[in-house]
Amino acid sequence: MTVCVEAAYADQRTVAGPVAMATSADGADVGLTEHLGARIPLDITFRDESGRQVRLAELINGPTIILPVFFSCANVCYNLQWRLAQVLPKIKRTPDVEYRVISVSFDEHDTPELAAKFKRVYLTAMHAPFPETGWRFLTGDAASIKKLTDAVGFSFQRRGGDFLHPVASIVVTGNGTIVRYLYGATFLPKDLTLALVEAREGKSGTAVRKVLEYCFSYDSRQNSYVFNLLRVSATVVILCAGSFLAFLILTGRKHKKRISKT
Repeated sequence: MTVCVEAAYADQRTVAGPVAMATSADGADVGLTEHLGARIPLDITFRDESGRQVRLAELINGPTIILPVFFSCANVCYNLQWRLAQVLPKIKRTPDVEYRVISVSFDEHDTPELAAKFKRVYLTAMHAPFPETGWRFLTGDAASIKKLTDAVGFSFQRRGGDFLHPVASIVVTGNGTIVRYLYGATFLPKDLTLALVEAREGKSGTAVRKVLEYCFSYDSRQNSYVFNLLRVSATVVILCAGSFLAFLILTGRKHKKRISKT
């Protein structure tokens, strides 16, 4: 049985944050270096699950979640896609209209037939309607794979039939700009929603996320964000009170100056 290994377990020397790297036994780096704001080359060609040659530009025309995986992996890659399949129906966004998912194999030996097989597995796992064009499964040659993985900062190493690799998803805009990295094989609807909002707005990570998280609260029952009226109202009241107090202080100082002059 093929087992892929998370890079974090390759060595204890890992770094958290924008650069998350592990060192393999032979000294090679395996991990993820964030390239927020960079654009991935959309002219890279792969083969889709039907065997048709496609350019990324044909598939990425809006917010897109990219999953670097290899399809024969029965461990973390499988869990990554399986768990995403459980969460996607809970996202209040229309697949293939407001966003798309692309699983890209970094194993040049994976075939379109294998991609098609696992596409059926994950779409079936949703237990909900999901357009086939909303989640694409791509395979490619070593050159195409390297071009894409280099662009997103994804470093991996083959170990016989296995791979050492990070476990993460990359969210890009319609022009291929990287706006968010999602780490691990567990997804929360709120994280995916925020990432897709950032991709739609074309803004990377922090600024949009902080504003949304402050003004909106995530309602797990509705699987959507609701406006936090109490928090925003309290903020407005505090700002108004502070402004009024500042006005009184400044007015009082000016009045004292006029009295002292007379």
